[in-house]
Amino acid sequence: MTLRARPYQSEDDYWRIRAFLREVFLKNQRQELSWQTARLDYWRWHVNENIFQQPLNQVFWLWENSSGEIAAMLNCEAPGDVFLQVHPRWLSADLEDEMLTQGEAHLARTEADGRKHLVIWAHQRDQMRAELLIRRGYVRTGGREMQYYRTLNDPLPKAQPLPGYTLRPLGDTDEHPARSWLSWRAFHPDEPDEKYEGWDWYLNVQRAPLYRRDLDLVAVSDSGEFAAFTTIWFDDVTRTGMFEPVGVAPEHQQRGLGKAILSEGLHRLQKLGATLAVVTGSSAAATALYGRVFSPQFMLVEVWERFW
Repeated sequence: MTLRARPYQSEDDYWRIRAFLREVFLKNQRQELSWQTARLDYWRWHVNENIFQQPLNQVFWLWENSSGEIAAMLNCEAPGDVFLQVHPRWLSADLEDEMLTQGEAHLARTEADGRKHLVIWAHQRDQMRAELLIRRGYVRTGGREMQYYRTLNDPLPKAQPLPGYTLRPLGDTDEHPARSWLSWRAFHPDEPDEKYEGWDWYLNVQRAPLYRRDLDLVAVSDSGEFAAFTTIWFDDVTRTGMFEPVGVAPEHQQRGLGKAILSEGLHRLQKLGATLAVVTGSSAAATALYGRVFSPQFMLVEVWERFW
């Protein structure tokens, strides 16, 4: 059956894409060979709304069958940074080759020297895509993400109290400044404070369809200082919880806060009926933590790039 490619057209497409990603995730036995719906929402309402502000009709390409069902999707995370999402029923080298051609034509970024540049993400075990990328002139950059999973079917270890801290959901908007400053401290520890841009961006995070206040967790010291955080996105259709982001302020590290807040999140997910939790990381500190709390095993996603 022939597939037809077209760019994103309307808000209806976005909601069809969400359903498509859920189906693909389940067909792949809940392995993240594609984005989860939660990642799509987080990208749209935080990454794109607050950072890149790319028009949606310029960053999504859809492949549909004659019945109008989505078979595959190509999308940017950042400009020139592209993911291929393919339904397993339609998976083929010919389709991915066509998707890469569209990506190079429409989604590549132009560097200062005038060259085009495209980044593609691929699972380490995806030999078909690796061979295709090599044939088209792509090379591995060494960039990577590790995907960690934990089943929630079995009882979890009892959460241990953490002296000096309280773990709880984020409060109302009067706590947004503290939560935003904590995020800045956790992810920009070496940046000058003058570059901090305020807290209004968090209002967009809370607009995401899967956002739940009871899964937006913070660790607060007895003195009232925000010390650690994680936001968990629970998709009740796939019964999966995705932790994104996770952070601890530098001055509160090495005190067990990362493990404690992840464990609190796992217990909350289990009570909601989730059967799987996932988290992705790349730094040494993050992956060491996730390996302890989730599982030592992980799935590796690698970065490939081409200049022309």
